[in-house]
Amino acid sequence: MDIAFLLNGETVSLTGVDATTTVLDWLREVRGLTGTKEGCNEGDCGACTVMVTDETGTRALNGCILFLPQINGKSLTTVEGLASPDGDLHPVQTAMVEHHGSQCGFCTPGFVVSMAAGQINGETDHDRQLAGNLCRCTGYAPIIRAAEHAARRPVPKWLRALPAGPAAGPMPNDFQPTTVAALAEVRMTYPKATIVAGATDVGLWVNKQHRDIAPVIFVSQIEEMRRIETAPYMIRVGAAASVEALRIAIAPHHPSFAAMLDRFASAQVRAAATVGGNIANGSPIGDTPPALIALGATLQLRRGEDMREMPLEAFFLEYGKQDLMEGEFVEAVVIPRETGEDRFRVYKISKRFDQDISAVLGAFNVTVDKGRVTGARIAFGGMAGVPKRAEAVEAALISKPWTIETVRDAKWAFATDFEPMSDMRASASYRLETASNLLERYFHDLKGQLTDVREVRA
Repeated sequence: MDIAFLLNGETVSLTGVDATTTVLDWLREVRGLTGTKEGCNEGDCGACTVMVTDETGTRALNGCILFLPQINGKSLTTVEGLASPDGDLHPVQTAMVEHHGSQCGFCTPGFVVSMAAGQINGETDHDRQLAGNLCRCTGYAPIIRAAEHAARRPVPKWLRALPAGPAAGPMPNDFQPTTVAALAEVRMTYPKATIVAGATDVGLWVNKQHRDIAPVIFVSQIEEMRRIETAPYMIRVGAAASVEALRIAIAPHHPSFAAMLDRFASAQVRAAATVGGNIANGSPIGDTPPALIALGATLQLRRGEDMREMPLEAFFLEYGKQDLMEGEFVEAVVIPRETGEDRFRVYKISKRFDQDISAVLGAFNVTVDKGRVTGARIAFGGMAGVPKRAEAVEAALISKPWTIETVRDAKWAFATDFEPMSDMRASASYRLETASNLLERYFHDLKGQLTDVREVRA
């Protein structure tokens, strides 16, 4: 594969690039830019953070699970490229020195790049911006003080208008199509090929499992699949839209969903991970499918010139198996737009608040008319081998008065809907009890009572 991109303002053209060479490995082993560190090599610690700019903007990404073809036609900035050509430090670098934000220094470059990207984007929630950067030394307080200080400084002039990148290198269309139609044709030719969008999952297959995923089809150049379209009756989310883009788009309609997505991994992962990838990998603990199911979302699938739609919950057949034909791929997910009061809530239960996999995730969407339940869509992740609706619980609620007594009577139906497993994240009994208690939490939440233990009363 031949690719071209900007590296700290310099045009780089590469030929014969291996599809699964990571940005981290190339920077360190080929270019000798060792400021970008290898820590976990799975997108958790942030020591490898780099900054990528294209026509959609600038974002921090994990270089360890970012393949070189994914930056074709883009601009890449490393910690070495943050200072001015004359050597003036970036305000973030100055602030880290002044506020003693570094001790051993191993994680510092990743923090600095994340903070620089945040400054460009006007980020003021530094806990959110830096949740994907781990430090063993400082206790974080001096780093947060540095981030707060740098946020008040202007973006340095040499980074105010980062170029989006050069013309993309001539990768074969077979491996980097630019339209959905081209992808459909390529997918029919290579039905066993690995489709790579954000690589936040696939990157681990390569780094940790040493799997050969060739041939690879990269879909990040398909603008149609990154698009999120909002109409009066629906929101259509392209399969290659990032989780961060979904968070921003869904926030005006369902703030609870957006708040949960704030806890979807880290800023670096949210900027890379895609909605379609989170669905298509079929994980029973993926965070978006239960929420989308509870909203009544439908899935749009394509195989060649043929299209089909299905309710999202029907896509998941059993653990590790989805309703996906050979040569078929997920093109988009369509979310109905509801009118009236937003009664949709999503609750994520995990051992850590930030950047952790869910033990249980419950999504609740109950409609009430004149004090009586007229509809219910309740879905869970972590409770079965697939994301699954709580149909017995829904039946126990519908046509009943919306009271705490009805809710408590319906809680016992969870044992009919689910037989959860015990694993390192939670026991089966914990999961079952937590799921039933989340229904009661939902009732109190809709009554306006404080249910989030992290909230502080005024």
